[in-house]
Amino acid sequence: MNVLMSKDLVLKISRPIKKLAGKIIRISYHALYKLVKVDEKIVIFISFHGRGYSDNPRAIYEAMQKDEKWKGYRFIWFIKNAKQKNIEIPGAEIKEYFSIPYFYFMSIAKYWVINCKMPTYIEKKDNQIYLQTWHGTPLKRLAHDIDVSEDTTFYRSGVSYEAMCQSYDVDVERYNFMISPNKFCTEVFQTSFQINRERLIETGYPRNDFIANASQEEIIALKKKYNLPLDKKIVLYAPTWRDNSYVAAGYTFELKADFRKWKEILDEDTIVLFKPHYLIINTQKDDPDLHGFLYSIDATAEINELYVLSDVLITDYSSVFFDYAILKRPIYFYMYDIEEYAQNLRGFYLDIHKDLPGKIYTEEADMLSDIQQGVYDNSRMCSFNERFNNLDDGKASQRVLDILYQEGHK
Repeated sequence: MNVLMSKDLVLKISRPIKKLAGKIIRISYHALYKLVKVDEKIVIFISFHGRGYSDNPRAIYEAMQKDEKWKGYRFIWFIKNAKQKNIEIPGAEIKEYFSIPYFYFMSIAKYWVINCKMPTYIEKKDNQIYLQTWHGTPLKRLAHDIDVSEDTTFYRSGVSYEAMCQSYDVDVERYNFMISPNKFCTEVFQTSFQINRERLIETGYPRNDFIANASQEEIIALKKKYNLPLDKKIVLYAPTWRDNSYVAAGYTFELKADFRKWKEILDEDTIVLFKPHYLIINTQKDDPDLHGFLYSIDATAEINELYVLSDVLITDYSSVFFDYAILKRPIYFYMYDIEEYAQNLRGFYLDIHKDLPGKIYTEEADMLSDIQQGVYDNSRMCSFNERFNNLDDGKASQRVLDILYQEGHK
């Protein structure tokens, strides 16, 4: 029995017990959350449903630590399996995601800083402030903008289109503000999330301050952190997940990359970092022949760090290329399943043949040959950045903090 099948079996056995326990916790939460008062000086942070210390919430938290206006506040991060992950966040407390303290602090914290859709059962008081940072400029259509047949289902739970949209509607109703990184997103979020323009703050993404401000000394330090050679060209391969590829334990990814071929075609002075999407549960098998060439990076790693230390990005339909373009480095799009993805899954906001800042490849050999020879057409990069990254000047975090603080001190 393989590992994924074993996980499926364990999940099928434990799911009813967890479901009952979760129901009891939620009932208790609904009965008690109104009884506790909001503490004006507590800020909670959640990134990707508690998967770690990352993304826009991390950037906002670190900016708060440097801002005198937030001195004396209590900062709390909710992280799944926090003890096992051995995460330390200077200046903050770490609480287990979906624990009793989680529900308690959700009830009393004045400020919520969150980058993902929250469960529908979470309650928000009128005097609490919910900042939804979101986590990317979308290439793929979102929520209400997805054009599908009525019988289409979503996620591993198989919810209907109507239920999927309703889950967004419930969360959006609670937002005080939602960050928009650019004018494009300001328009898209109004239709996809059905949010009014007044609650969208067009500030740029706080997480991109790091990309805009990273020094050469920081890049060298990051290479050492990941145990990478300092004198080789670094190619970052960061594909996204597929909505229709999953098992009970989570989303899977059928890797269409022959890394032995990559090693054969690319120069000896080149290494590859493989960073899967955080939703992917299966891992890349170790191949001794690829040691020193292929570096498998944990799915929960802070991808901003990988951007700045790499020289080239390979991706598919992931929104990572929007942020990476800030660096003005080559981006190659390996879309081996482009016809199926475009027609049978979510569809795109952009004309991918005209708007992307790089060429689309369906054959990896062609792409690898171009990378090896340094073939890259950057003629679209300037207009692309003007459209999508014009606010990424290294000061987005402070713009967000000023709005958040002003809202809390009316």
